[in-house]
Amino acid sequence: MTTLQVIILAIVQGLTEFLPISSSGHLVLVPYLFEWADQGLAFDVAVHFGSLVAVCIFFRKDIASLISGGLQVVTGNVKTPQSRMALAITLGTVPAALAGLFSATWIEQNLRDPLVIVYTLSGYGILMALADRFGRRERNMAGIGFQDALIIGCAQALALVPGTSRSGVTITAARILGFERQDAARFSFLLSAPVIFLAAAYKFIELISGGNVVAWGQLALGALVACIVAYISIEFFMRVVTRIGLAPFAIYRLILAAVILYALV
Repeated sequence: MTTLQVIILAIVQGLTEFLPISSSGHLVLVPYLFEWADQGLAFDVAVHFGSLVAVCIFFRKDIASLISGGLQVVTGNVKTPQSRMALAITLGTVPAALAGLFSATWIEQNLRDPLVIVYTLSGYGILMALADRFGRRERNMAGIGFQDALIIGCAQALALVPGTSRSGVTITAARILGFERQDAARFSFLLSAPVIFLAAAYKFIELISGGNVVAWGQLALGALVACIVAYISIEFFMRVVTRIGLAPFAIYRLILAAVILYALV
């Protein structure tokens, strides 16, 4: 990849990772539309790692609370709000971690396809709009139970398929369960952190042990650009989702799916 391609793809990922419009889908589509070679999963993981850093900075107080809760769990104290939230995040991470471990390679080889993205963009876009329109808004983060975390975690596992959107599908699940928009988004972003970290760590070990030539400079540049853009994107989304809701993002997904389908036929 050229430096320009790295920057463009990193900007795209940073913008779309925490907007419910599918970063992975865009990272497949942009090279396809510009007839670039697919950047590969290693680059995707690098820019996702940059997004992880942005989450940790933006939600630093929540992350600190989760770390404190995790330490409390280790010492046997599982009754505090911090420890229960740490357990909820851990439980919610399990489905995606297992799905990634056993199916990530197959998905990478078979589902990184524009037509698949058409289906996932439009299908989950409609579901997201319906959940946001008719879902109750009577629960907050303090009321998230282990069953809620597991359901949202199972939804997160679906995001391995390009075009689904990790934030989109987890926020949709939380809205179906009756959570306020802002709290649904907040839990979604916190839930993404362990999965992104595990995926990045797994791929890093794979790259190191595989003996392949890796363009570490490009990966580092992509991660840095994605981190900066993702931080701005999170701040923008948290404001918009509270005031307007998810409808604009659902409309965008449907329009993009229609454009892709038109380009394919």
